[in-house]
Amino acid sequence: MSQALVFSEYGGPEVLRVVDVPVPAPGPGEVRVRVRAAGAQPFDNLFRGGGAREWAPASFDRGGGPQRLGNEAAGVVDAVGEGAGRFAVGDEVLGWCNGAFAEYVAVPEGHLARKPAGMPWAEAGALTASGQTAHTALSDLDVKPGETLLVHAAAGGVGSYAVQIAVAWGARVVGTASARNHEYLRSLGATPVAYGPGLAERVGEVAERVDVSFDAVATGESLRVGAALAPGRAGTVASNPLAGELGVRQLGTVRTPERLEDLVALYAAGKLRVEVAGTFPLTRAAEAMRELAAGHVRGKVVLTPG
Repeated sequence: MSQALVFSEYGGPEVLRVVDVPVPAPGPGEVRVRVRAAGAQPFDNLFRGGGAREWAPASFDRGGGPQRLGNEAAGVVDAVGEGAGRFAVGDEVLGWCNGAFAEYVAVPEGHLARKPAGMPWAEAGALTASGQTAHTALSDLDVKPGETLLVHAAAGGVGSYAVQIAVAWGARVVGTASARNHEYLRSLGATPVAYGPGLAERVGEVAERVDVSFDAVATGESLRVGAALAPGRAGTVASNPLAGELGVRQLGTVRTPERLEDLVALYAAGKLRVEVAGTFPLTRAAEAMRELAAGHVRGKVVLTPG
């Protein structure tokens, strides 16, 4: 048996519990990974709280079995399924999967990449989800070299990746964040501005123009400023009905092996930094989720088995 984090009813972090589950067997084209670290997402809180029921099996809403959380992880391959040949037992990998908050996960090998040598486990476990969300968004918004990109919530999990990817692509980045995170944004290559009343004017003081706006938080203020400064090229990955009214595009995430490999290559080249706000064992998952839900987390929150 092994351990996994589950919940059996919608609610706050207190509904989470660690239970014993069978060690999964890798199916055809899969490998089994012994998890060393798994990143937490705002979606994990949303799903557990009942705010994304369309993602849950119908049986769960009718009182079915426990539901798992987590969709990115890093660890060591310890079994290889039939037909899988990209990885061998002992390989260190990172990627995306279902039910990542566990000791073991079975993962399609196409969802994994090799972990760069020397990359800390916590960073490896936090690269995939937010990194691919940011990469997808900037690709969909067609950010080009020489353009100026405005990133809202630039110090957060998705925002910090967006800043660095855009800089690596040759764009100039202006990022909104609280004053305590301004030096951090400078270290990532962005020009920081404080959010709050007068945001558009402050952006104008540091940038002659804004070509593209990427919003990772979607408050009324950030959406209005983005729509006004980058009409037609403003997008958000957060949910707010105001976005549609203002013409701000709703952006999603398309996870692909190529996108994951691009992120890994950026990390290996020293162009992508993974900021970990804190690590928590599975037994302290409720505490981790409360910290994540409180907002203003710099970077990512990570869970570790054991």
